[in-house]
Amino acid sequence: MKLLAHIFCLALALALAQVDNDFDHCHDVEFDAVAVNEHGVPYFFKGDHVFKGFNNDALLSNESFPELDDHHHVDHVDAAFHMHFDDDPSHEHMFFFLDDNVFSYNAYKLEDGYPKKIHEVFPGIPDHLDAAVECHKGECDEDSVLFFKDHDVYHYNIQTKAHTASTLTTMPNCTAALRFMDHYYCFHGHMFSKFNPKTLEVPAEKYPKEARDFFMKCRNYSDHTEHSERERCSRVDLDAITADGAGHMYAFRGHYYLHKAHGSDAYTADTIENDFRELHSDVDAVFSYNNHTYMIKGNDLYIYQVGEHNTLLDGYPKPLKDELGLEGPIQAAFVCDNEHTAHLIKGNHIFDVDMQTTPHVATNDRPLTHFKKINGAMCGADGVTLIDGNHFYKYESIMLMVASKMLPEAHKVSVELFHCDH
Repeated sequence: MKLLAHIFCLALALALAQVDNDFDHCHDVEFDAVAVNEHGVPYFFKGDHVFKGFNNDALLSNESFPELDDHHHVDHVDAAFHMHFDDDPSHEHMFFFLDDNVFSYNAYKLEDGYPKKIHEVFPGIPDHLDAAVECHKGECDEDSVLFFKDHDVYHYNIQTKAHTASTLTTMPNCTAALRFMDHYYCFHGHMFSKFNPKTLEVPAEKYPKEARDFFMKCRNYSDHTEHSERERCSRVDLDAITADGAGHMYAFRGHYYLHKAHGSDAYTADTIENDFRELHSDVDAVFSYNNHTYMIKGNDLYIYQVGEHNTLLDGYPKPLKDELGLEGPIQAAFVCDNEHTAHLIKGNHIFDVDMQTTPHVATNDRPLTHFKKINGAMCGADGVTLIDGNHFYKYESIMLMVASKMLPEAHKVSVELFHCDH
């Protein structure tokens, strides 16, 4: 019997070790909860494990929050969020929700009296939550928390403890939620959507997307060759693309961008935040003009001076409507070589903006009848390139593009634009 017990324990230990070794956030892991710590580092919770940051190995949750095991075996976290109060900068909370209990941590120590029942701390909020995320005053009307359960969303006022409930109709149910870099994200299993915390609206035609392609560095990013290869040959649609007057090409996707120098077939990849830190991610459209990069995100326009370090011009971002004469969202934008007209694609229409005339006004509205969705566009010596999902289409000129009665030959983005083997 002792031998059998020893064999059983050894087998169990090996099995647990195998589980830990195989617990990889890059294989369609569906996170239970996501929250940032007091330094803004995202913690991704799955089962009794947590990933700290974007590319670290899984750790047991109770290694960072040991008191949890004194009250409850940490086999999962239903929801979590971080709350910082402006009136007391030293007071940092991390809240964890497990079944019908809530745990409040300050500086990684469980606060006195916790755990408590959820209804004691957050009256009217149900047990067994799916997700939770903080919403700061200014982004919401007051300091609030959004709680998600099934199709219901509860907007909870931190000061008054009042709440309103609504039905989630704009995106799939949230299994986790995150506020990161002043943006809000709802995870649906291994997918995610960006959303407005007040209205719950989601940017049109862009979501949901794969979480691991945007939040997880699933390869060794110290190896720039691997990093570039992953971004270059990703199957995720591009957000924007541009080619400047010198023939350099830039393609944007999520948090990352690819760069190809003129005359080279090699691509390098980096984070948008590293070179365009004010933008962070999710660019809608980009065009290059007069040694500047014009970057459109939502209803804002960012203009960067091109150089060794891209520099945001003073006073930007500015409202897109004031600067280019159109409100967002803009799907694509481009300027052709040796021209001074920016062409903006909004929905399935294209507009012209004379960059030499101020104020800038969007004119010459024309339909693009063959496309329901355009991800990006650029213009060079060989004509106009329109990107629609995983395919792109070439036109010799803008006039032919607008007047064409049928689609030209489709080319595969990954194979023919980025020279991948699939």
